Amino acid sequence: MTMSAAINLVQPAVTDRSPTNRPMSHLTLSLFPGIDLLGRGFEAEGFPVVRGPDPLFGGDIRSFHVPAGRFDGVIGGPPCPDFSKARRGSPPTGYGLEMIGEYIRLVEEAKPLWWLMENVPGVPDVKIPGYSHQRLDINSRELGSKQNRHRHFQYGHSQGHVISIPRLPKSMEWEPCCIASEGRRTNKRDWNQFCRLQGLSDGIDLDNLTLSARYRAVGNGVPIYMAQALARAILDAKPPSEVRICGCGCGREIGGRAQYAVPACRKRMQRRRDTKDGNQVTSRKTE
Repeated sequence: MTMSAAINLVQPAVTDRSPTNRPMSHLTLSLFPGIDLLGRGFEAEGFPVVRGPDPLFGGDIRSFHVPAGRFDGVIGGPPCPDFSKARRGSPPTGYGLEMIGEYIRLVEEAKPLWWLMENVPGVPDVKIPGYSHQRLDINSRELGSKQNRHRHFQYGHSQGHVISIPRLPKSMEWEPCCIASEGRRTNKRDWNQFCRLQGLSDGIDLDNLTLSARYRAVGNGVPIYMAQALARAILDAKPPSEVRICGCGCGREIGGRAQYAVPACRKRMQRRRDTKDGNQVTSRKTE
């Protein structure tokens, strides 16, 4: 099956614990949190966040379970090495797909109103029954940062709502992406500068980690200002009838008869059409 760019709503079965039948609290579950820059960005926008287990602190998500109907949202970034360009032809381990499967399992257990997953652009579509599906690609420079960091997100909503991310013209001055391996380099950037580029203006206390592990923990995270932009978009999510977004799913609003926001969006859609079978991960319940 090829990747889908449409907002694809699978109607949920309404039960007593359906996300459509309870008051909003914005309580959010953060999975695969690490030091949780993604969750910190949501907290900065008023979302109360509960963090799940993470290997960084000896946790294992495979034995983690959550009650249905407690959380309005689920966020998280499953480990992505199997889908990263950095593998340079190395065979996949299967761990990436396993962890995406765990993410899907916990969304199905939690039955939230919405979910948001962060990963690399090469990750397959994640389709969860009962939720719409939207793919978004965001560069930090489109949010006013000098860091040239491209991140990929997938979003689903139980009522089919979509999110739109306002973009700024990219800054002409830019800094290379903050990556997890930078701490091992002899020419690594100053720690405080590295943190600032990730949105940690006051740094972060990670004294229990080695210096290279600190760089890895911060470099693996979603920039806080990007997380804040996504949190604001989720607060302002709209039904498809009220807003038109780009056909590639990037989250840009479009007007008139346009199908795509910019030429790059049209090219992205063409690449997806050319993609062969195997680019979708679904619930185990549908297999």
